[in-house]
Amino acid sequence: MVDVDWQRLSALAVEAMERAYCPYSGFPVGAAGLTADGRLVSGCNVENAGYGCTLCAECSMVSELVRTGGGRLVAVACVNGNKEPVAPCGRCRQVIYEHGGDECAVLMPAGAMTMREVLPGAFGPDDLGEVAGAAAPRV
Repeated sequence: MVDVDWQRLSALAVEAMERAYCPYSGFPVGAAGLTADGRLVSGCNVENAGYGCTLCAECSMVSELVRTGGGRLVAVACVNGNKEPVAPCGRCRQVIYEHGGDECAVLMPAGAMTMREVLPGAFGPDDLGEVAGAAAPRV
């Protein structure tokens, strides 16, 4: 795991959480990530009356990552409304894995863990390989 200033990363996650739009659940979440090139990105949850359209904080953070030039996440912190670390949901674990891989560190309620520990046996881009190409429709 890389050396991470978890206090700084968590503070950025808190800042994002304080801007969350969560009128339905009342459960604000903020996420912040450190990229391999040293940039910091963040996001907050944005709810929607059509609950399935809600955007999690981690997805919002990854959107910011892509918008600001992409790259790899090396560390992620997510916090709840009490400013405490919160575990990413299953969908968000997959999103973090896509942009950080096995070694990306995630601050969980019990401490920092790698994505390999948070999402064992993860499915990622490397799993698509030849099979996806072979199954593609021929036009």
